[in-house]
Amino acid sequence: MTSWQNFYVIVGSSAAALVGVQFVVIALIANVRHLATTDSIRAFATPTVVHLGEALIVSAIMSAPWTSLSRASIAVAACGLGGLGYASIAIRLVRRLKGYKPVWEDWICHAILPWSAYAVLTVAALLLGTIPRAALFVIGAAALGLLLIGIHNAWDSVTHVVVAGARGETMGKE
Repeated sequence: MTSWQNFYVIVGSSAAALVGVQFVVIALIANVRHLATTDSIRAFATPTVVHLGEALIVSAIMSAPWTSLSRASIAVAACGLGGLGYASIAIRLVRRLKGYKPVWEDWICHAILPWSAYAVLTVAALLLGTIPRAALFVIGAAALGLLLIGIHNAWDSVTHVVVAGARGETMGKE
């Protein structure tokens, strides 16, 4: 796992920085807060922070000096299962939104891709002890996928806020 150290340092650092940027963005758009609903923030902005946080946590776990792959497997599987649970909750929050009807891109990027990344992460973690080489690549891909999903969704949220705010629309998604 030592050969993966640089990969996880890059992914983890990027995820941590982007979590911070997401907080800054939310603070900067606070003056247009009346345009956004709490439900839209819970459905779109909070999951983005969670996905970036999961990429950071998985990177930290995979960078730790484990004495056995089985312990790393348990920790990563817990992240995957927690992510699956949270992604399921986020899907339910998007479905319940009033005032904004999610489009196909929303369903793909805010629901299907994150849920799939967590499912893949969970399965790969469980296979870490039996086929470590393949599992390491899949765990790395899932962590990178969560980072890219977070980047896309943060950008989507910011552009939506700017465009809807410029039009004076009520923001159904944040």
